[in-house]
Amino acid sequence: MPKAPRGPYIDKPFREALQLAVKREADADLRGKTKLDKIANQLINEAIKGDVPAIKEVADRLDGKVPQAVTGEGGGPVALAITWLPPS
Repeated sequence: MPKAPRGPYIDKPFREALQLAVKREADADLRGKTKLDKIANQLINEAIKGDVPAIKEVADRLDGKVPQAVTGEGGGPVALAITWLPPS
């Protein structure tokens, strides 16, 4: 059995189908625009209306997600214990 490829080139048929679908031209009222353009416009319109998840999605896509802090117990520093074992 062949091994699956590593990295971003793993076979993802659903992702590929979605990419093709969103690149197709949209309805006649949006001539020259893709379905992805239509989706992006809808997301922006929802954000303008005050939809908090839509606002968050737009912000995440434009600025990137806020990194999550790595902390130890109680929000303090991370404790790292290293034990040296002599060779046996």
